[in-house]
Amino acid sequence: MTYVLTKTASNMDLAGEFVPQMSGLHTLQRVRRLRQRYVTEAVLHDRLADLPRQLTQPTLRPWGAIAWGDVSPDQLIGIDRATFCATLLGTINTEAPIRGYTQSSRQYLEQLYPAMARFVGGRVDESGNLVEIGLWEREEKRHTPALAKLYTMLSGEKPNIVPHAARPYQPADDPHENLYRHGLHRVATEYGAACLYIWMMAHSTGALQAVLAELLIDEINHMTKFWGFGLWAYPDSSLLKIGQTLGQAMVQKLSDRTTQGSLPHTLRRMMHELAWQQWSPTQRLALLYTFDQVIKALWAWNRTLTPANLDALLGESHATASAN
Repeated sequence: MTYVLTKTASNMDLAGEFVPQMSGLHTLQRVRRLRQRYVTEAVLHDRLADLPRQLTQPTLRPWGAIAWGDVSPDQLIGIDRATFCATLLGTINTEAPIRGYTQSSRQYLEQLYPAMARFVGGRVDESGNLVEIGLWEREEKRHTPALAKLYTMLSGEKPNIVPHAARPYQPADDPHENLYRHGLHRVATEYGAACLYIWMMAHSTGALQAVLAELLIDEINHMTKFWGFGLWAYPDSSLLKIGQTLGQAMVQKLSDRTTQGSLPHTLRRMMHELAWQQWSPTQRLALLYTFDQVIKALWAWNRTLTPANLDALLGESHATASAN
C-alpha cells in the first residue's frame, strides 16, 4: 500500500483545504479527512497482509523525503505554539522508552509465539543480552529523534526529555491470559498514538505535517498488525471478554506499580503528559472526535477478519488446533 503525500499549496495540505483561522467545525472536518485518507479498510487489510512477510523477512519501512528545513512555527493552525510544544514534549516522553516497551512485549510473547516475539523485541542470547533488534523497535525508535527535532525547530530550545518508565514484564500462572491482557494494552497504546498524530496533523500543515504523517503511518501499521495478530491468537475475544478484561484493569489498586497498572491511572498520566490542561475545549473535542472516527473504522474492518481468513493468512492458530 502506497501513501501519497500531496504537495502542499498555499491553502491545501494532507487534510485538504484549510484556513489559517480555523473554527471548531473546520478542525473536525480535517480530522475526518485524515481518517479517510490513512485509516481505511484497504490500508488496514494491506498492513495486516504484510505481517507474514515481516515475521520471516523483517524489512524497515522507509520514510519519504522530508523537507526539514521548511518546518516552521507558522505551520501550526488552530493551536498556539506553547500548547503544541507542550503536547509534543509529552509525546516525546511517552515514545522515548521504546526499548522497555519492546522487551516487555517480547517476554510476554516468546513462550507462546516466538516469531511475533522476534518481530517486536528481537532476540536475546542465553544471558539475556539483546543480540537482534526487533522490527517494531527499529521503526519506532525513529520517532523520538524526529519529535525532538520538531520541538527544537518550533520552540527554539532542546526538549528536556524525561522518559516515562515502561511497565516491566510480570509473569503469571496463565501465560496465555497474561498475554491477552498485555496485548489489549499494547493495541490500546498504538491506537491512542495514531489518534494523537491525526489530531496533531489536523493542527498543522506543510513540512511539519509531513513529518507527523510518517509517524502516523508507522503507528497505524503496528496497530493493525497487533490487532489482527491478537484476533488470530484469541478468536474468542468478544466485546464481553474485552469489557471484562478492561473492567479488571479499572479496579486494580492505583498504588500497585508492579502490576500491569490500572486504566484510570494510565489515562490520567497520559492526559498530564500531553498537557491536556492547556488545551481549549475545541481542541479536546477534536481529540475525542478523532478517537471516535478511528475506532469506527477499526470495528468495521474487524468485522471482516473471520477466523478462516486469519488462519489462511497466519496459519492455524492454537485455538483452531485445540478445537480440531
